[in-house]
Amino acid sequence: MSSLNTIQLLAVLVLPVLFAITAHEAAHGWVASLLGDKTASMLGRVTLNPLKHIDPIGTIVVPLVTFLLTGFLFGWARPVPINGRNLRRPRRDMALVALAGPAANLAMAILWGLVAQAGALVMHSSAWVGLFVVLTGASGVLINAFLMALNLFPLLPLDGGRILNALLPRSWSASFSRLEPYGLLILLALLATGFLWAVVLPLVELTIDVAPGTFIVKEVWIHYFSSGR
Repeated sequence: MSSLNTIQLLAVLVLPVLFAITAHEAAHGWVASLLGDKTASMLGRVTLNPLKHIDPIGTIVVPLVTFLLTGFLFGWARPVPINGRNLRRPRRDMALVALAGPAANLAMAILWGLVAQAGALVMHSSAWVGLFVVLTGASGVLINAFLMALNLFPLLPLDGGRILNALLPRSWSASFSRLEPYGLLILLALLATGFLWAVVLPLVELTIDVAPGTFIVKEVWIHYFSSGR
């Protein structure tokens, strides 16, 4: 966001990022609990309390370092523990559990779109408060759209990879699962080549189009995000 200083930018981004990863992980645990695995529920992880999901490295150190070095927030929460043996239909249910995370991000994108619309109304009476609410809401839409689209990429250990793994024939599934230890390296390679963004961005744009306040979000994207810092 070129017109905001570092402190202002962090203030705009911190809540959307924190609740994006929190809702994502809580949704995994909630659906697993519905389908028979109470592990996450017993550990108190089926909650929107961010403190229950914070990973000191992934939620604090890595986002802070990447933000200061690149202006881009990147991080993760503590994965919710899922015991597939407790699920009633393990293969099908693991796919549903995996899908729950991106679905939560879609719901969050819609909610943040409504926040952005509310901020636009507030601007008529208080420009600075309204602008802060608009920027926070638009950031929430963008962050959740990116997180949803990235996690749906069909590569283990991402949610999309777990969904694909559950849909593959068992023999193919076993072979596909052996790629999981190399998933992060493959993801970084796809990112470096630009292939990952070519696949992810259309879904991000579609999400922005269907979220409330799409015009506001696009204006924020053009004037604050795409222009760089």
